[in-house]
Amino acid sequence: MTRAGTIPAPAPAPAPAIRLIPRIEVKGPNLVKGIQFDGWRVLGLPERFAGLYSAGGADEIILQDVVASLFRRPPRLDVIRRVAAVTTVPLTVAGGIRSVEDVRAVLRAGADKVAINTAAIADPGLLRDAARTFGAQCIVASIEAMRTGRGRYECFVDHGRQQTGIDVLDWARRAIDLGAGEILLTSVEREGTGEGFDLELTAAVSRVAPVPVIASGGAGRPEHVVQAVRDGAADAVAAASLFHFRYAQPVEGPTLHWLSPDLRMGTPVDSGNVDFLNHGYGGLRAILVEPCAIATVKQAMAAAGIPVRPDATDATEATIAWSTP
Repeated sequence: MTRAGTIPAPAPAPAPAIRLIPRIEVKGPNLVKGIQFDGWRVLGLPERFAGLYSAGGADEIILQDVVASLFRRPPRLDVIRRVAAVTTVPLTVAGGIRSVEDVRAVLRAGADKVAINTAAIADPGLLRDAARTFGAQCIVASIEAMRTGRGRYECFVDHGRQQTGIDVLDWARRAIDLGAGEILLTSVEREGTGEGFDLELTAAVSRVAPVPVIASGGAGRPEHVVQAVRDGAADAVAAASLFHFRYAQPVEGPTLHWLSPDLRMGTPVDSGNVDFLNHGYGGLRAILVEPCAIATVKQAMAAAGIPVRPDATDATEATIAWSTP
């Protein structure tokens, strides 16, 4: 008690830490990366990158199958299990989830949350049913947005390939009303470009969303992440190339066995991927981004006054074995 006999007001609660989330996109058993959801190149195996990121300070991991919805395939439970087995942080899985039964299977395979786009647009009741069954905390509305006019953004499905005519802000509000506990917001135009996030889009959705918004698409430097939080009001930031190109391994030797962990786990080996891993675009392996470690980005966030997980800026960079098991 104070001298006057009054109880002092409690100290304000600290601001929640802003989450930094590596986004791992997969096609078959491989981690791939493209630009604007196209031109996929294999960089390695998702579980190898996931283990590295989990040990290196990631707050969560997003695992997205880039072709499952397009080809109406179910989620790859084997890939989910392998990634979940090497991570100690929450795992969100996206791609190919079309029913409550799919959600259940993905959660049982090791996911903590699911993100749904294409099937939710086709059947909005899926979000409601999934949230009622499993809780809003594990249902994420994935929104793939593209600018279609001045200040207007439209939802796309099938991993950015199909236009819907649905306004992004209208859908964000409806998805939340149906039970989504989080929004994964991706700018199709910025994805993979390294040009920075679409801050107008991020800020607009953040203003209408009473649930956390994850900004995705465009991270090329640590300052882009800072801008997404400071100017876009994002609650979390997802990035792919920014981290992937730091750890993608060149291929040694003139030939490569088809069981190598560096390339697709099948035959024949894609020689284009060998060339990309060794030389990238025109001889540069990371022409679009300034590759860096998760800890480096979090240090930049902390320097800008953005709260991050306390141990993140002290994390030592993890290493991983790239030889075939």
